[in-house]
Amino acid sequence: MPPTRIPYGDLPENVRRQVEQYTGDVHHAESVGAGLNSSVAAVLMAVGGNYFVKALPSDHRWVWTQAAEAAVAPFVRAIAPPLLARIDTDGWDVLIFEAIAGHQADYRPESGDLKPVVDLLTRLGEIPCPDITLREAPLRLQHYAAPDELHHFAGRCLLHTDLNNANVIVTDGRASMVDWGWATRGAAWLDAAYWTIWLISAGHEPVDAELWAQRIPGWQTATSGGLAAFAAANARMWNQIAGPRPDAWTRRMVVAADRWNEYRASCM
Repeated sequence: MPPTRIPYGDLPENVRRQVEQYTGDVHHAESVGAGLNSSVAAVLMAVGGNYFVKALPSDHRWVWTQAAEAAVAPFVRAIAPPLLARIDTDGWDVLIFEAIAGHQADYRPESGDLKPVVDLLTRLGEIPCPDITLREAPLRLQHYAAPDELHHFAGRCLLHTDLNNANVIVTDGRASMVDWGWATRGAAWLDAAYWTIWLISAGHEPVDAELWAQRIPGWQTATSGGLAAFAAANARMWNQIAGPRPDAWTRRMVVAADRWNEYRASCM
């Protein structure tokens, strides 16, 4: 189950006091509705400016995502908001970022945000993968793909892997990426492939979604077999996540993953 979401003001006083050593006095805190991986996700309006804070209990089973995001932050500053501090105190693990203005990317077919996202994923592909502990794509997909398919996903590229439009912020025609908790090492084409599913869920036909993905240089390294294996693995994953009674959002992702899987199978 996702963590229970609480307001920033419900954090222990000492935790908030330490946060304000970096932000200055906080005048207002506004919880952010998007995202499921944090107990606290809030924009702080403070003396020092605007900041984004995310937090999990230090003993939560997902707290490793906080560590992963802190580890990758210095290497993605060209495409992500700067991480100012990580605090681990009083039972809470807290990340403090500079807040960025903008809107969540619109992935619908007519959207003007699609080209900035192509540019963003192209720039991500140009960042060398740092020598830090990261999830490995074949291991992440091993429960959804056959053992002889996992080699398709292996590589030495830095990947984001969670292309939810809420994780892509567009400001004046330029896109940035947030929420790096699932940063992964793998094949160059995987982020473009993950994006394909999100595009289909936003209303694109599979063939048109792939036309957008093809604009990202990493996509050109994919093979038909790799794409088919990845599409099938994601269809299995989303159907498992959905269970027998998925909510409307999850159902859209299931339908999108299934449609892409069917399209990829027809291309073989």
